[in-house]
Amino acid sequence: MSKTTPPKVLRPRKVSVPVGQTAVPVADSRAAIDAIDTQLQTLISERARIAQTVGVAKRASGAADFYSPEREAAVLQQVLARNAQGPLADEEMLRLFREIMSACLAQQSPLKIAFLGPEGTFTQQAVLKHFGHSVRALPLAAIDEVFTEVEAGVADFGVVPIENSTEGTVSHTADMFLTSPLKICGEVELRVHQHLMGRVDNLAAIERICSHQQSLAQCRGWLKENLPQVELLPVSSNAEAARRARDEQGTAAIAGEAAAEVYGLSVLVPEIEDRPDNTTRFLVVGRKLLKPSGQDRTTLLLSAPDTVDPGALLKLLEPFARYGVNMTRLESRPSRRKKWDYVFLMDIEGHAEDKPVKKALAEVKKVASLMKLLGSYPRAVL
Repeated sequence: MSKTTPPKVLRPRKVSVPVGQTAVPVADSRAAIDAIDTQLQTLISERARIAQTVGVAKRASGAADFYSPEREAAVLQQVLARNAQGPLADEEMLRLFREIMSACLAQQSPLKIAFLGPEGTFTQQAVLKHFGHSVRALPLAAIDEVFTEVEAGVADFGVVPIENSTEGTVSHTADMFLTSPLKICGEVELRVHQHLMGRVDNLAAIERICSHQQSLAQCRGWLKENLPQVELLPVSSNAEAARRARDEQGTAAIAGEAAAEVYGLSVLVPEIEDRPDNTTRFLVVGRKLLKPSGQDRTTLLLSAPDTVDPGALLKLLEPFARYGVNMTRLESRPSRRKKWDYVFLMDIEGHAEDKPVKKALAEVKKVASLMKLLGSYPRAVL
């Protein structure tokens, strides 16, 4: 008779206890948790009551702004600093505090946030990540509509995509700043997972795949390798793609997990994006410039003089190097004033009121034919 290996016996995992300590009975631990929960709820309620009194004071003084992005960014930076020892991850602790702050702010006045919709888009996820769930989210069909609603005061802020780590700039958003008076008030970085979804039984039943052109591009390699014969149809948003996948036989969509939930689709293949670090950056747009938060970024729109000087661009950039201001992004865009005329969209570290940045901007203004400050705003917190 051949010798067989006995089945592996699974035993309860032992919980390690620090030297010198004894394990606490489960009943005692639960009682301690209940006591802490009571304290937490009392403190959160007290925070909300204080937020209400702040709102009353602001109304009495005639103040119209209940939300201060730079103040919120400073609070979240303090949360990160206090969380150095864990055990919760920074992302989890920030998410908890964002929701508390969102709920407390709603006691003063719920924010109205316009975003590139409809529901189920990555932009909606960016809204919830940045503002929490206690806001009134206003889904709109196009990026220019988001700008229009914020300019008109229908929405307090707007959220729009500006660039993807794989596919680069979202041109429509960048070009809106050529004419819009709105200012950048914040940024959000969202790790993007693209899922293939639909109501088909198998991949062979897919005749066409709909998605936003950015998402199709982010999955170009996977699609070419696995579904080279399937028709690819760019649509206005991933949510629109999910709606079509729900309503049309043979149609699948590429979208985020939220879209699958909203439109009742099955995820056929998860995470088909070509790069594992695929991330999209979103901008928060509003009507006013912000004060420094201590961890800021500044975005500028620049244009060199209309000359044949081969050093024109160098003259625009040199002051930043001289004053030690780090440039993190530079891109040329058609100016729309005449053919072959360009402006430069630039991101630099620091706030426009910081001394080195202020000195550099003063010198750039002397040599630029156009210098438009699009905003100095808190950098994304994770």
